[in-house]
Amino acid sequence: MIGTDPARYHAEYAWLPDRPEPDADVLIEVVDDRFGTVTAGVPVPPPDARRLPGLTLPGLANAHSHAFHRALRGRGQGGRGDFWDWRRQMYEVADRLDPERYLALARATYAEMALAGITCVGEFHYLHHAPEGVRYADPNVMKAALVEAAAQAGIRLTLLDTCYLTATVDGAPLAGPQLRFGDGDAAGWARRAGAFTPAGTHALVGAAIHSVRAVPADQLAEVAGWARERAAPLHLHLSEQPAENEACLAYHGKGPTALLAEADVLGPATTAVHATHLTESDVRALGISGTGICACPTTERDLADGVGPIRELADEGSPIGLGSDSHAVLDLFEEARAVELNLRLATLARGHFTPVELLRAATEDGHATLGWPDAGRLERGDRADLVTIRLDSARTAGVPPAGVFFAAGAVDVTDVLADGRAVVREGRHVRFDVPAELAAAIAAVTR
Repeated sequence: MIGTDPARYHAEYAWLPDRPEPDADVLIEVVDDRFGTVTAGVPVPPPDARRLPGLTLPGLANAHSHAFHRALRGRGQGGRGDFWDWRRQMYEVADRLDPERYLALARATYAEMALAGITCVGEFHYLHHAPEGVRYADPNVMKAALVEAAAQAGIRLTLLDTCYLTATVDGAPLAGPQLRFGDGDAAGWARRAGAFTPAGTHALVGAAIHSVRAVPADQLAEVAGWARERAAPLHLHLSEQPAENEACLAYHGKGPTALLAEADVLGPATTAVHATHLTESDVRALGISGTGICACPTTERDLADGVGPIRELADEGSPIGLGSDSHAVLDLFEEARAVELNLRLATLARGHFTPVELLRAATEDGHATLGWPDAGRLERGDRADLVTIRLDSARTAGVPPAGVFFAAGAVDVTDVLADGRAVVREGRHVRFDVPAELAAAIAAVTR
């Protein structure tokens, strides 16, 4: 990672574990990459402590990312269409990426995440091969590019190696840009995925099932078993679109959640992304199994996906995390409040999620779904990740600290620490001119 930094920080306000609202004057000690003592009510900071004006939170976890989708922000917004129209544009960008361009785009995207207070990202990675499905000499070179990108940006990475074998639920073969995603079958995917060990301690490798349309039913268990044997996180897209549910029901005689339950895919180590179009029995199955949910509300609204039963899922026992997915917006404060505000629009009622629940989704529960259970809390022994938000901007002035998720944005982040090292100071990345990096990387794949 990066930087040489002070060992003590004095936060004007900090949100400590299991507190309904932030505490004032909190002294935070850092020992290597971990928090030492965390003490509230220290009005006079020690002379060696760095003052953090504003509200300090644990580092945020972005539980679902497709880094290369960042190149699509703001494009294709002039006409009508749906998810499937957007997907065609996404494939055009995917077809232009090689390891060098992918490194540049992912590094800039992860650096933008750091500016937004994100200290860990789950990358749902399926862009494995060269155009036309030609294998690189190193079959995991694109994964290596993502691991290096995260290291240079200064954040942790859970690389979710995604199994993507077919184009439709009935097993139609991959074609065109999708050929880059495939490994033939689950056994081929497992051989390639298992041959990779990430460089550095900042990265973990997990698994992903792209969706029930991309992995045949008789191969779902093999992917889940691969993850289980390694005690690795398993993520999957679930019921993002009604068309997927309808196709699954027509071909298998059951919906995606039932199909996954039958293959023993659900459980506490599994996270379902989106989970938007669910039946009551789906909600119960996910909750009873302890399957996590990753909500991506800014992408879901950008793609006209709909609003899922996120409150019902939480009530049934599913932990909730947050992801920026396509990065139409890269702001976990916006993702958090959108969970609540979207439900207000859908139900004509307020008060679905408390600020503490939104904080947990953006921090502790998000980190846990990515395989980092020792992150997401300002607590002794946990990873020394923190993010400070100013309380004197035009957006946050006069806002009580407990209301930050309903007022602040990524632009209000001033300081970010990841594993004890400064990544952002006074609103600037310590290593990169992030806007310039983004502009150059996006131009290289969109012209």
